[in-house]
Amino acid sequence: MAADTKKLREQAARTLTEARSMLDSLPDDATPERREEVERQVDCALDELSQIERQIEIQQRLAEADRRIAELAEAEERSRREARRPGVEPAEVRQGEDVPYREAFHAYLREAGNVAAIPAEHRAVLKRGYAKIEKRAQTSSTNTAGGYTVPTEMLNILVQAMAAWGPMYDGGVVTELVTDGGGTLQIPTVDDTAVTAGASAGQGVTLGDTGAKDVTFGQKLLEAYSFDTQWIRVSRELADDSIFAMETVIGDLLGQRLGRLANQELTVGTGSGAPNGIVTASSLGKTAASATAITSDEIMDLLHSVDPAYRQSPKAAFMFNDSTLAAIRKLKDGQGNYLWQMGNVQAGQPGTLLGYRYYVNQAMDSIATAKKAIVFGDFGKYFVRKVGQPLIGAISDKDFWPGFGIAGYIRFDGELADTKAVKHLILA
Repeated sequence: MAADTKKLREQAARTLTEARSMLDSLPDDATPERREEVERQVDCALDELSQIERQIEIQQRLAEADRRIAELAEAEERSRREARRPGVEPAEVRQGEDVPYREAFHAYLREAGNVAAIPAEHRAVLKRGYAKIEKRAQTSSTNTAGGYTVPTEMLNILVQAMAAWGPMYDGGVVTELVTDGGGTLQIPTVDDTAVTAGASAGQGVTLGDTGAKDVTFGQKLLEAYSFDTQWIRVSRELADDSIFAMETVIGDLLGQRLGRLANQELTVGTGSGAPNGIVTASSLGKTAASATAITSDEIMDLLHSVDPAYRQSPKAAFMFNDSTLAAIRKLKDGQGNYLWQMGNVQAGQPGTLLGYRYYVNQAMDSIATAKKAIVFGDFGKYFVRKVGQPLIGAISDKDFWPGFGIAGYIRFDGELADTKAVKHLILA
């Protein structure tokens, strides 16, 4: 696996070098036809580079999944050895606290939600976990109706998948606020960047008190909007034949759905009955001269439209979608240097644009007329309010029998506390 990833990185580096070489070798007086041909070749090379980067990401996720499965297999083997201890009846062990909730839940899945068909010790673990431990039921259904929650391992997979599907739900990108309840959360705001100290005071002069230098506070509200995945139907055959990988499969599916949904709302949400997305809430930084293209100077103007106080933040970054990134990769500054600099995936160093990190967000618009294609600023000023953990639950009734259904549910909101902190570039 590591060798394959290394080869892919080497291939990516070669592809990038070839693309840049083609652009660098194009003379200034090249005919429009020759320029168009070279740009078409570069586009193909960049498309290939994106595919290679995607393959690297898949390889890394597969390696992580293999590691998790190995850990789960080891835990189950320890549980089986414990159940076979000399002098201890298996039923006695399984009635105690050593019984894994995951094992009981798997029994529940194998029987497609028929609680009466699983051993009594498993039923006891499910009831104990549902009432006291997990507390993540999808509905208020009774245990006998199939309202049992999903083990912690699956919740972890769900959260990881959500973070992978969009930067706006990632606490490392934005400012994350996690609350137990969903009541309205008030965030005090202040913009003091334009205020300076008072005039120089001479000896013995009384300090002024005109009120002109008073701090002006504001307030933003964070609600708790509810979203769900709808039900994922799981067949009895899948539960029987692929039970060991079920948590990874369903966790990824739920995570992808919730991740795309959350990232979409936190990016371009309207703020009316939904989060105020960071693009929607951002202020104008630069209007491009063209409706179909951007220039290196315009990106620099966008960067400098944001106050230096925000640019110094550790969370200052650019954000755009992948097609915009492809266009940016071809841009140079006045000295012929590329604005975009490739990072080192192996060393954990991300690519940069004008010295700042960037995030690829597919919820953003591509370069087109009147579209906000790029945002830049201090993402730490964007607050994402999360109510507890995402909820996941399973249920089996006449609509799903002999299979069962699993669904995900989350509550969150997002708001930009200071609109000067993040600005956008809009096309003409």
